[in-house]
Amino acid sequence: MPSKPSLESKIARLFRNGANQAVRIPREWELPGESVLIYKQGQRLIIEPAPKRSLLEVLATLAPSGETIPQIKELPYERIEF
Repeated sequence: MPSKPSLESKIARLFRNGANQAVRIPREWELPGESVLIYKQGQRLIIEPAPKRSLLEVLATLAPSGETIPQIKELPYERIEF
């Protein structure tokens, strides 16, 4: 039977942030980014870094700039035989 991986543990402080409960994560366990995914599994809370957003997701959050793009003149072309 495979052995269970050993898990390091620490006591962390809980506090209130407005109507939400928050936890202070020890510096050596800080997570990258500005958001996390959180799962509940029975009495356990599992916290992991949120995946980076795709370029399309980022672009979808941008407001129109209001700038107009000038029309491009249609230029004559030369036919090329291959």
